[in-house]
Amino acid sequence: MTIHKVNAMPVITLPDKSQKNFDAPVTVAQVAASIGSGLAKAAIAGAVNGKLVDTFYLIEHDAELRIITDRDPEGLEVIRHSTAHLLAHAVKLLFPTAQVTIGPVIENGFYYDFAFSHTFSPDDLVQIENKMHELVEKNYPVSRQVVSRDEAIHFFKNLGEEYKVRIIQDIPANEVLTIYHQDDFADLCRGPHVPSTGMLKAFKLTKISGAYWRGDAKNEMLQRVYGTAWKDKKSLDEYLKNLEEAEKRDHRKIAKTMDLFHMQEEAPGMVFWHPNGWAIYRSIRDYISEKIAEMGFEEIVTPQMVDISLWEKSGHFANFSAEMFVVIADDRQFAIKPMSCPCHVQVFKQGLKSYRDLPLRLAEFGCVHRNEMTGAMHGLMRVRQLTQDDGHVFCTDEQIPEEVDRFTKSLFEIYRDFGFNDVILKLATRPEMRIGSDESWDKAEQALAESLRRMNLPFEMKPGEGGFYGPKIEFHLKDCLGRMWQCGTLQLDYNMPARLEAYYVAEDGSKKTPVMLHRAILGAIERFMGILLEHYAGKLPLWLAPMQAVVMNITDKQADFAQKVATELRKQGLRVKSDLRNEKIGFKIREHTIEYVPYLLVVGDREVESATVSVRTREGVDLGAMSISQYADMMKTEINQRSKRLSSN
Repeated sequence: MTIHKVNAMPVITLPDKSQKNFDAPVTVAQVAASIGSGLAKAAIAGAVNGKLVDTFYLIEHDAELRIITDRDPEGLEVIRHSTAHLLAHAVKLLFPTAQVTIGPVIENGFYYDFAFSHTFSPDDLVQIENKMHELVEKNYPVSRQVVSRDEAIHFFKNLGEEYKVRIIQDIPANEVLTIYHQDDFADLCRGPHVPSTGMLKAFKLTKISGAYWRGDAKNEMLQRVYGTAWKDKKSLDEYLKNLEEAEKRDHRKIAKTMDLFHMQEEAPGMVFWHPNGWAIYRSIRDYISEKIAEMGFEEIVTPQMVDISLWEKSGHFANFSAEMFVVIADDRQFAIKPMSCPCHVQVFKQGLKSYRDLPLRLAEFGCVHRNEMTGAMHGLMRVRQLTQDDGHVFCTDEQIPEEVDRFTKSLFEIYRDFGFNDVILKLATRPEMRIGSDESWDKAEQALAESLRRMNLPFEMKPGEGGFYGPKIEFHLKDCLGRMWQCGTLQLDYNMPARLEAYYVAEDGSKKTPVMLHRAILGAIERFMGILLEHYAGKLPLWLAPMQAVVMNITDKQADFAQKVATELRKQGLRVKSDLRNEKIGFKIREHTIEYVPYLLVVGDREVESATVSVRTREGVDLGAMSISQYADMMKTEINQRSKRLSSN
């Protein structure tokens, strides 16, 4: 319970509920010192009544306090934020005419954007990083100055920091601002920051890129310097090692090796699927189709283009128009659909629906288009044309818990089949731009939170990151490198069905608006396939592999038998080809191993005579000779087990 009692002799309540009494206002650092010298040295920040503050923050009233160290998630965020300031400080020392703009914390690190006529080079990055280490060694104390908006404008104008002035001018006139100082460097910031630069020891600048001012392509181009920061060198080294491994696993490189797809300028952000890539895509889609049928969903298909009026009515055009493609035909405006939900409501509205028809579950592999910025697109991970495994449940309030439970349990099973056992749940709540009343949002957020608690599923909160029409449960998968990928979502929507005039006849004969649950299992198939390729480094489980086996002859004498084996296995539904080229068998084996084909079947004179194949895995394990039926049965068993029997990553 938060304590608000005003007291010149504050009582500080610690997380273990113990209390400390002080005879005068006290800083977070002083409280830490009163507990022990070790904690005083490790303290990075404090949480006073839940609010994150600097260690020099003065506590004047009774309060609850948690000392933040580098072991806390908030501590790592403070370290990264402070390291962004350290970067800007170093740049200003080395390149005094460079202007600092913004430098936020991002996943695993930070960046800072600079306006500078000189183009930063890799050598500059080394020089900047060395200067940052010098600033760490000097251990400059960090201080905080509270200023008015006008004082802040005057301060940064005198420094010649035009971009800081522009940022401040967009802030309301009556807002109090803070400036953080370390030696002669100053930056506008809310904080908090580490007590001194000496606490920032494990960091690395990683890359340089271009970035538009305020993210708008109409504005000037800035230079963005990325970096990563960690609590210690061991954590940093581990991250850099994973980063190097991630580079090797880049799905775009794997796609070239396996001949999966390509992209080209004539269709930016859109995929040209090759036969191998399409085989993986179909395996994923067919599996999901099978699973959603088991979950009680019926598949539908809706139009690619719909009159703009529907998107205005649903709220998409007001909240999502920047990402929508609009075309004109027959003197009418049409939007190429960015998502399928308004179209699914139209299917629900066809024919009178009764409470007996609920829950009604509709699903679609919807091809949708999003106008992603050119600089944001990245292989399969971020595209303009994508296929969502979209689905919607129309139900009553009373049916929500069962539907959430049913979907969540199925999702965990599906992720396990793909080889993901570590799933983190997050509850994203109302954003600033939204439709619907606060009452409907309260109700929706509470319903999702209660459903997760009832299932005893731990979850994190993501305030302000829900969809514009409803809160959502996000399902984040952890891959083999520890990276988190947000894939599945379940959104609870009280707003869109009402806006689009969907209703059902209740048991008492009245008309009622159904609840709409928006759900996705994988998100975008394209992106999920990219995640899979990197998770397995191209060595996909047998059921997903584009080519499951290759039959290879040693000499021309075995060509007919090799072809016969491949044909027989294909008849049994397996993806198998023959390699009858006049090449040495060692060359063929190496080539198909590089292509990550799971099984390599070798046929020589002995195999022809015994009607068998010599079976070898892509890892080089010799499984010996098998009859065609034995081998086919082994493959089918492994396919049915899906990810339960995995090749090494």
